Amino acid sequence: MSLIRALALLPFLGILVGTPFLNRVTPLILGLPFLFAWLLLWIILTSVIMLVIYICDPANRAQPPVDGPRS
Repeated sequence: MSLIRALALLPFLGILVGTPFLNRVTPLILGLPFLFAWLLLWIILTSVIMLVIYICDPANRAQPPVDGPRS
């Protein structure tokens, strides 16, 4: 379980740690400087990683409905 939640560190590392090492204009990717393309990639990957964490977390599995107070 903690391994799945450790996936949440990947976007942090990809954006904060990767940015200083990849701070260059060339090559252009889809017309964007490399750094902008790198950040855009991590924005998309963050959504995918959070979806994986949500699906794998047992707390998000369907729970039986709770009966209301009885009168």
